[in-house]
Amino acid sequence: MYAPKFVQTYEDFITMPEGWSYKDVKSGSGTNDWKDGDRVVFDWSGYTIGYFGRPFEAKGGPQGGAFDKDINYFRTILGSHTLIPGVESALRTMKVGGIRQVIVPYGPLSYPSNSDLEHDVVGPKPTTFSGMRALNFVLENERVDRTLLFNVKLVRVDRSDGRGGFTRGGSGDSP
Repeated sequence: MYAPKFVQTYEDFITMPEGWSYKDVKSGSGTNDWKDGDRVVFDWSGYTIGYFGRPFEAKGGPQGGAFDKDINYFRTILGSHTLIPGVESALRTMKVGGIRQVIVPYGPLSYPSNSDLEHDVVGPKPTTFSGMRALNFVLENERVDRTLLFNVKLVRVDRSDGRGGFTRGGSGDSP
């Protein structure tokens, strides 16, 4: 049983047949007919719902001076199995510029259990030690709700050119 009785439910989210849920914050524009082999460029943050909503990847730290960071977008190839299935499914149905909150239940849609504790094989990977620690604490603890919340923004989709390269797609930002 992946979802014990203490797992919360979210009535204002749309639940997909696969088991993940979402709520669009911003719809985006254009098409969303992405295919395996296309490269998606996105920004994300993640939270552990069952561990006091603790962020394991957060945006918007201190601004100004030495604290400013360049935005490093996450990139993945659809169908490459390098992204947890719940987040990849959400990205496949988004339009460029869209922002979506995604709830991923523990189990086959989430991170693999105990086989990739560094999250090098399947991401998205937290960028800080404390984020990795918070995520792994929840994933390894059967006594808490292991459901995760992701905020994702689809920045751009680069179409596969069929020859191992990509045709740069449109975007809401310019990464």
